[in-house]
Amino acid sequence: MRKFTRLLAAAVITASASFQAMAEDLGIVRLATTTSTYNSGLLDYLLPDFEKEHGATIQVIAVGTGKALRMGRDGDVDVVMTHAPKAEEKFVNEGYGVNPRGLMYNDFVLVGPKSDPAGVKGSQDISQALGKVSANNALFVSRGDDSGTHKKELNLWKQTGVKLPFDGYREVGQGMGKVLQISSELQGYTLTDRGTWLAYKTKVDLEIVSEGDARLFNPYQVIIVNPKRHQDLNTKGAETLSKWLVSDKTQDKINNFRLHGEQLFVANAKD
Repeated sequence: MRKFTRLLAAAVITASASFQAMAEDLGIVRLATTTSTYNSGLLDYLLPDFEKEHGATIQVIAVGTGKALRMGRDGDVDVVMTHAPKAEEKFVNEGYGVNPRGLMYNDFVLVGPKSDPAGVKGSQDISQALGKVSANNALFVSRGDDSGTHKKELNLWKQTGVKLPFDGYREVGQGMGKVLQISSELQGYTLTDRGTWLAYKTKVDLEIVSEGDARLFNPYQVIIVNPKRHQDLNTKGAETLSKWLVSDKTQDKINNFRLHGEQLFVANAKD
């Protein structure tokens, strides 16, 4: 009788566990995010834990912020993770996104050849640094892809008062990792987020020539695509992922993510 009771209890526990697993099966969650979060290795570091905990498969589409937000508008993804505050605000205000949550931040840096032909090195003022690049007609490689980095770069040129394009300005329509490789091959300057820079700095022949200006601040948000706009969204999966990303546990993991001994992102979720 005792043996039967133990077997019955084990069966109940197994059935309960199976039911919980089924209840937690979130299916495929489509995440459009920036190439910076992908190239840095952050997503490969974070997302397997979420998939294991929640019975989900995260389908990551790494594109520029502009394209990520367009995919959200079109209902091609369930959630976006981007870094262009003005574009994100417009996305939410126009009713395409809901529940925006601050996630983390890092900063942008200007990198260039170690020979520094424009004499930029040591310029903490980013307008001064970019002004030297244009004044010397030095090669500058722009992403040119409507990404968050591209939007930031164009805004910085505007603040500098430089009319684009100048002779050395090149738009290549590529993600951040590829742009760093192109800049290295051509020995040109480029603007990059620090996370991608740390992931690539041992692979390219470049160095940081300007950093630290407050205007180089680079915040990231996670935004759920509005389920009222599209009927076939995995909103439950998107909401669960969004809350998981801003949880204390995941925020600690973001802070602990390092390459070459350096922290790539600073978690700053408010809830």
